[in-house]
Amino acid sequence: MQPVEIRFATLDDLEAIRALYHAVTLKGSGIARKTAEVTDSYVRSFIKKSTDHGILLVAQESVNGLLVAEIHAARMEPAVFGHVLTELTVVVHPAFQQEGIGRHLFQAFLQEVETRHPGILRVELVAKESNDRAIRFYEQLGFIREGRLERRIASDSGGFEADIPMAWFNPGFRE
Repeated sequence: MQPVEIRFATLDDLEAIRALYHAVTLKGSGIARKTAEVTDSYVRSFIKKSTDHGILLVAQESVNGLLVAEIHAARMEPAVFGHVLTELTVVVHPAFQQEGIGRHLFQAFLQEVETRHPGILRVELVAKESNDRAIRFYEQLGFIREGRLERRIASDSGGFEADIPMAWFNPGFRE
């Protein structure tokens, strides 16, 4: 694994996060968004939402400062869902995949929830059914499958596939 520093992100990271997302979308794997959908407005929106009402972490290469991975989620609204972090998204730069950086970042994220966010009971994400590798990875981290959302994802080649909702429950939860 390349030496990386895990840190909280801020709005000052907008350009670097957008560049990271562009690299991931150009590779054609990992997230549902197309390159043209990764705009300053989109990135600013999830940075603001996650830093104000959730968690946003980045992995930054120690040598040259390149952002190589990012993870974020935010609390749901209304208040009856305030114990839920949702819309979890994680991206790892294609040149740095398979090096353990994503696992390290994800573990730091879940540790942050467990130790510093006792009011969060559940963390939610959704994985495309054909992404077996990601689903196995999430299960290794303690996420459980909670069903199927049939024909939710439109495929580039035509047709549809299911989304698999998954959740992780915070062992450090306290009301």
